[in-house]
Amino acid sequence: MSASRRGATSALGPDEPERDGPGSDLLAALLDGMDAALCAFDADGVVTHWNREAERILGWSPGEAVGRRGFAGWAARAADANEVRGRLMAAMTAPGRHVHEFALLRKDGGRVLVRTQSAGVRGADGRPAGVYCAFSEVHAQIDLERSIALSEALLEDAAWGVVLVDVDLRPAVANRHAARMLGSAGRTPVLGRPLGELVVQGVEEVEAALHHVLADGAPGALVELWLTVRTEEGERRRCLRSGFLRLASPLAEEPVPLGVGWLFQDVTEARLAEQGADRLRFRFSQLHRAARAAAECEDPMEAATTRLDFALAGFADHALLDVLPEGGDRLVRAAATPEGAPGPVARATGGGIPIRYPRAHPALQAVDRAGSVRTSTGGGPDRTEGWAVERRWPRDTVHALCTVLRSRGRTLGVVTFLRSANRPRFERPDVEYAESVAAHLATALDLAGVRGG
Repeated sequence: MSASRRGATSALGPDEPERDGPGSDLLAALLDGMDAALCAFDADGVVTHWNREAERILGWSPGEAVGRRGFAGWAARAADANEVRGRLMAAMTAPGRHVHEFALLRKDGGRVLVRTQSAGVRGADGRPAGVYCAFSEVHAQIDLERSIALSEALLEDAAWGVVLVDVDLRPAVANRHAARMLGSAGRTPVLGRPLGELVVQGVEEVEAALHHVLADGAPGALVELWLTVRTEEGERRRCLRSGFLRLASPLAEEPVPLGVGWLFQDVTEARLAEQGADRLRFRFSQLHRAARAAAECEDPMEAATTRLDFALAGFADHALLDVLPEGGDRLVRAAATPEGAPGPVARATGGGIPIRYPRAHPALQAVDRAGSVRTSTGGGPDRTEGWAVERRWPRDTVHALCTVLRSRGRTLGVVTFLRSANRPRFERPDVEYAESVAAHLATALDLAGVRGG
């Protein structure tokens, strides 16, 4: 049998007969199909196996390698050959695998630093029969180790979220940070679940981005996604600055998608701070513009409605202005926005008839407290409509803010701002803005002759 054919046999002992047939062909195919270089030695240190990857790295063919004793005189310098042989053959009687680095010689005379993993092989009688050795170029091994170390670091210690999503758009791997962002205390509970079970709002945007990456590749820039996730404390709205990578198998002849890598940072606080600053600048600008416009109004009541028009922009859908007539104790509608389509604040035409607000109405509470009252409905569409009608507000009202109008130590009335379901509930910064508007409205009403108690 030729030397190259002997390189594909499974015999390691010099006295074991050579085998031929399907078994040796299968072994040859397995060895030549390996990505790692592999060679083997019998108990005397004679090379018995040498695959194609070993030939690629060192240039020696199986026919030139099999049958040689050790690496002396061909694959290692004379000064290094004994040390290399000693270390490799020591694995024959030692338990476990052993890792070494050697400088070997290529067939063209160049040197290459390789990292080897060697282990002993025992014969049918249980006695040491030889050594097998897998090796690769050190720089390639280091690249592989770096890739593995990077993956482990990303999935363990990274300060940003990392989620590997399979082609069915289900998380396959997630690091701790990502699990926390998706509302889970541990990594395992988020795996294999549809994204719709983890994301309450915004899942359509995430899935659209993942589909795009699978079909066309990663986008050229980072994407900011606003998502509402379900946590143990309740629903939380988060802004995630996201990057996406398409994952493909390096072992396939053609790229086969394995899924998408989703990396993100939580930038909610920064975005909320920016939005707050933008909102503050806009509202200050509106107050400034309202003051200039009101200064041109001869009628103080017109000045009040002008200020209210400016205050509504970007703040609420409807506004109601109720006043306390001189000597009266019940609120009278002075001005309001149209109940149907949006429109400017117009003076009321009710003839001074008091509004039949029910007891504990937020506007009456604001008068009693001489402050502001916020309220919202918590029911469905039917409940919302009844809730609004009961309080004599437009039917689409979901959130309300009533602020008292005070001037020279007297209560002159109440201004009410109303929002529909497409706007968020009123928060503390909204109350502060409404109170600033109310102070200007009260001054205008005082000039108009409204006399409160």
